[in-house]
Amino acid sequence: MTEPLAPTVGLGVLHLFCKLADAPSPDAGPRCDTEVVVQAVKDAQGDGVQVVTVAMLGHKADLCVMALGPDLWRLRRLQSDLQAAGLVVVDSYVSLTELSEYAAGVPDEMKQLRLYPQLPPEGKTAFCFYPMSKRRGDVEGSNWFSLPFDERKELMYGHGAAGRKFAGRIVQVITGSTGIDDWEWGVTLFGVHPDDLKECVYTMRFDEGSARFAEFGPFLTGMVAPVEEVLAQVVPGA
Repeated sequence: MTEPLAPTVGLGVLHLFCKLADAPSPDAGPRCDTEVVVQAVKDAQGDGVQVVTVAMLGHKADLCVMALGPDLWRLRRLQSDLQAAGLVVVDSYVSLTELSEYAAGVPDEMKQLRLYPQLPPEGKTAFCFYPMSKRRGDVEGSNWFSLPFDERKELMYGHGAAGRKFAGRIVQVITGSTGIDDWEWGVTLFGVHPDDLKECVYTMRFDEGSARFAEFGPFLTGMVAPVEEVLAQVVPGA
């Protein structure tokens, strides 16, 4: 057995955005074994991995599997099992739960929620994921990483205050990916309603920390449901 590979604190986070494998002929159904997909998810959950399944909207993906666990090898095995079942990973994101350097004064309970979130949150089935980074512009004053720490901390405090206005409507999971994936953070939002997602992102873009320094990647949106319900929606005849 491969020795586990785990972060010193927090969890590994894997977002897999998948489509169904092409059918072998026009008359054949999609090559996806839904029973194997369900078993792969259940097996991972049995090993302590949190698995969130999402029916995706639009052309970018058919479904998303978001997995959080301490052992990166176990996350890799889940990915392999899903691919063996006939799912094609068309996009992905790899990150780690983290405690921001600006959160030193946060209560211990909040620190634990950031490092070890319990997902999916109850009653919040609207889903959105996007990656983001802080700008390194050549224009004077637009490079986040050249700002003094105290100024960055003040901006992040204002950013957090804007986000807290959506307490009860949005659960935000920010995971770190500097040196791990193409962007610096992955942002996963769970909302009560789809327009909660839209209003939250729109409102926070006016915050100075975002307006001056944030760069955003593609947005992917869907609906959270148990794996059986997601497969019933995205796999014809499932």
